[in-house]
Amino acid sequence: MRMDQTNGGQGSHKLRKMTGFSLVAVGAMVAAACGSTSSTSSSSSSSTAVAPAFPAAVTLTSLTPDLESTMSLLKPLATYATKGATSLLVGVILPDTTSSVRWVQYDQPYLTDAFADAGFTAAEFNIQNAQGSDPTQIDDATADINLGAKVLLVCPLDGPTGVAIAALAQAHNVTLIDYDRAIFPATGKTYYVSFNNETVGEDIGTGFLSCLTSENVTSPEVFVLNGGEDTDPNAISFASGYNKVVWGQEAKTVSAGAKSTAGGATLVGENFAPAWSNTQGGTIFQEEYTSNKSINASIEANDGLASAVITDLQTDGVKAGTFPTTGQDATVQGMAYILEGWQCGSVYKPIYLEAQDAVIMATALLAKITVPADILNGTTVDPASSSISEPASLLSPVWVTKANMESTVVKDQFDTASAICAIAGAALCTTDGIS
Repeated sequence: MRMDQTNGGQGSHKLRKMTGFSLVAVGAMVAAACGSTSSTSSSSSSSTAVAPAFPAAVTLTSLTPDLESTMSLLKPLATYATKGATSLLVGVILPDTTSSVRWVQYDQPYLTDAFADAGFTAAEFNIQNAQGSDPTQIDDATADINLGAKVLLVCPLDGPTGVAIAALAQAHNVTLIDYDRAIFPATGKTYYVSFNNETVGEDIGTGFLSCLTSENVTSPEVFVLNGGEDTDPNAISFASGYNKVVWGQEAKTVSAGAKSTAGGATLVGENFAPAWSNTQGGTIFQEEYTSNKSINASIEANDGLASAVITDLQTDGVKAGTFPTTGQDATVQGMAYILEGWQCGSVYKPIYLEAQDAVIMATALLAKITVPADILNGTTVDPASSSISEPASLLSPVWVTKANMESTVVKDQFDTASAICAIAGAALCTTDGIS
């Protein structure tokens, strides 16, 4: 998840409570949607009697920033799946515009292009944003189902909202794909498309330990600022990953006083930023740092939280290159902080991969064919109940530092050199080969 302004991006969940409206309205919405009729029309002359084979050349390793090169291979399958429809077949609902710029700047345009390149018409898919509102996200799902959607692709705002949407989908035999954040309904089948979240955390942990050495931090006293564990199960997976690497404990939380597996670090304390809020995360860190000035390193679950911590450190007169921080999402600001020495690195999750993967899944499921094993390559497990899992398509993230920034985020045009250098300055970009 590219959660750079507030996340993306276990044990007992502290999931955000749904609003009173949502709790009361979900049942009514399910009932209302059950009485709806699809407006989707089909043309038998435009459909194919037998589904074409899934294109063998479409694999997770075939995906590149040139979306058309792979997505266009899905056109025969998309033609069969849509069967000449002139109305909505796939509804996409993104969560907000505040937890991360990714949803607007990357996910929506990549998903739009991927569907179009795969052969879907503008009438056959619809991408909406819930603007951070639980009721709106449920309303959007209900509206899409009423308009005839057979597949929903949803990044849930939180657990209860996701489960409510899963109930709507199940009541209408609509296939649900969880996008970036998993949904774990007690019954019914969903599919998950994301990056391997524990691997994301492991990359953060490995990068942090490396930074302790490169920045010569002696006797590291560490504070850990986790992501929105109250709303996002991914945040718990991230924490499990870096806690395993740094503290040798694959767990949501680690007790203060724990010793690191390398670098001689001691854990002073940890907390999480509610709903991935950068503002609250910065306040949490500042309060901790004010009461314990021995803290000289920290682990953050994403670039937005790292930025909040770095702002506090700058206000407190801490010098760059002396206090390691970490991140995720490869934001422009995060890349600039890496060049300036404020941040050790950031996990890059190429969203163009995730968007294409989601469209591949949606096309195959809409066509009612088996998703190939090399696409549906894993499972994801509910952090609150190991007995609940769902099939998943998991992508691999990349840890970005000064050394590989040019060959990853800049090469992919995820972050442009001009945008990074406008913040970090031309001199640093020249020194580190960013152009």
